[in-house]
Amino acid sequence: MPSNKLKAQNSKRKTIVQSSKIQKKDTIIEPKVKSTKKLTIEVFDTKGKAVSTIELPKEIFGANVNKALLAQAVRIYLSNQRRGTVSVKTRGEVTGSTRKIYRQKGTGRARHGGIRAPIFVHGGVAHGPKPRDYSLAFPKKMKKRALFSALSATYQNNGVRVIGGLEKLPPKTKAFANVLEKLLLVEPKKKTKKNILLVGTKGLENVDKAARNIAGLTLTQATQLNAYSILQHDILLFSKEAVKTLTEFSFRKEKENV
Repeated sequence: MPSNKLKAQNSKRKTIVQSSKIQKKDTIIEPKVKSTKKLTIEVFDTKGKAVSTIELPKEIFGANVNKALLAQAVRIYLSNQRRGTVSVKTRGEVTGSTRKIYRQKGTGRARHGGIRAPIFVHGGVAHGPKPRDYSLAFPKKMKKRALFSALSATYQNNGVRVIGGLEKLPPKTKAFANVLEKLLLVEPKKKTKKNILLVGTKGLENVDKAARNIAGLTLTQATQLNAYSILQHDILLFSKEAVKTLTEFSFRKEKENV
């Protein structure tokens, strides 16, 4: 038969276990409910006035910002820009005599062979660069997530603008500079306060001609956006059609291989 001390210990253990179970039940954290708030932004006209609003896709402009993925995207982008065509000649490729320049012993000088050794002027290069491939692979899903992270970070920093009516502008630099001044993006002396990335679509040749001579302004299309170009600029100026094109291009269904 168990003694009274063992009974007391067993009863204490039961109370401790029951109390711990109660504490666990009390400290259960319920999953956070995602906010269903829509992302809307004002659409400005060429006169700098807000004329309407447009809804931005939450998957693109409201995604979680993954800083590690953005750093990886920038490194891969810069690596893929390297051509890797630089090449230097070794001592075996340099034109010149292979005759031993002087005898091995008895001169008091160091022993040398060919005059095209790397130690001599006009000689070959030791351990120099040779053509190589610097390109790195980047999976499509990671590339898309990096793009969404860059767009979301810019949106959170209030760096996204949407403008409509660009197709009506004449192909004149002065006309587009006036539009930027009315949007408070350019100083009166035609010097941009911030780096601007103008995102357009096909069919805006007049905008391309009007904006390509403005300092601090870069043009691109919605289908050619990448994380690096977005992070290089402070303001993303979307045309109204570019937002729709970006949404359709990002969520297009991949064709099945037959």
